[in-house]
Amino acid sequence: MKHLIRQTLPAALAMALACGAAQAGDHETEGFHGYMRAGGGSASSGGRQSCFGLGGMTMSFRLGNECDSFAEFGYTKEVAKSANGASFVATIWADAYKNSSDFGDAKLGIAKAYVEAKNLPFMNGGIIWAGKRHYYRPDIHMLDMQYINMNGTGGGVDALPLGPGKLSVAFFKDDDFNKFDPVTGKYDDSSSALRQNFVYEGLPVNSNGTLDIATSLIKAEGKDNVRHNGWQVSLFHRQAKVLGGGNTFGVQYGVGPGTGIDGPCCARMGPSGSTLLDSDVTRLRVFDNIVIQPTREFSMEFVALYQRDKSDKNGKSTWTTVGTRPVYAFHQNFKLQAELGVTQLKTDMSPGTQRLTKLTIAPTITVGEDYWSRPELRAFVSYGKWNDAAKKSVNAFNNGGPVYGDKTSGTSVGLQLEAWW
Repeated sequence: MKHLIRQTLPAALAMALACGAAQAGDHETEGFHGYMRAGGGSASSGGRQSCFGLGGMTMSFRLGNECDSFAEFGYTKEVAKSANGASFVATIWADAYKNSSDFGDAKLGIAKAYVEAKNLPFMNGGIIWAGKRHYYRPDIHMLDMQYINMNGTGGGVDALPLGPGKLSVAFFKDDDFNKFDPVTGKYDDSSSALRQNFVYEGLPVNSNGTLDIATSLIKAEGKDNVRHNGWQVSLFHRQAKVLGGGNTFGVQYGVGPGTGIDGPCCARMGPSGSTLLDSDVTRLRVFDNIVIQPTREFSMEFVALYQRDKSDKNGKSTWTTVGTRPVYAFHQNFKLQAELGVTQLKTDMSPGTQRLTKLTIAPTITVGEDYWSRPELRAFVSYGKWNDAAKKSVNAFNNGGPVYGDKTSGTSVGLQLEAWW
């Protein structure tokens, strides 16, 4: 598999990229920025708030259904400037996460620490950078799902004008650890992977429509007979000016560690999954995500997604989901939101098709009528209904424990904050 990737995939990528336009990196403006969510609630089962999901390869509809606490925040500042106008901009962010309603003893980590070199006279507007950063991570907001995420520590060239779009090339080190024999103390293996990302953004394909091409080439750095290379290719068609909003249609395919399986988090493709995965492990994903704002008062998000994972060991698993979140602003500072989602999971490893339906109603205090206006201070009632095949998964997913036992429905109520700035 390693030989095949080295010989064929780079050539195919070069042809695809030769044939704009957001930028792959998150280029924060100077100042203090961040994101946070926190809240608490109770459940019909008693005790702490319950959240409804099937876990595993799936993601869950998030409104009134997040039982965790998360914050990330930091500062961006121009730290140096050359006489010719070249600007060096530093960003550093911290983050903290706790799988409960209280941050408590959550560990504070470094989410970003990097420097960008901008306005270099020989780069034609392209940006050179190095460090740890967020990188090309668009998401389906309703699912809190970054369907591709290239975060990591590395360096590269970002947003270099090339033809009608922009090209970004970056190199990252993932899971960068060595393993040693516990008896002899000698080097034994490494989980480390070298990841190369190529992103071509903003290729015009129709009126108000563009195409993004995002690829990952992953080279395992451990033992050849144990570790394996991988790759992924993703195509995203982005249609602007759709009823005051926009639509994204995506097709993604990954092989081995290019699937993202057993990688950093949450159904993401783009970073390295486990390099123990060989070419029999594949992931196919197709989705459509639309957010509209046809009037000042009314907005809505809709998603439909199909994902199939296959491997020789576990057979085939198929996740399908469809859902919508309509929002109506009765006042600049008051919205009523609803979210309805249906999720199904069928796997060769267990009998039957698991099915879960989640409905949430959430009166909301907010800063404005727009769908993306934040902060939002929400009260919510969430109801979950699942079939017999899903009982085990729902109980395992709930971070309050298997409180539902043999039941097939439940309710939770609570308050939540979500903010970004």
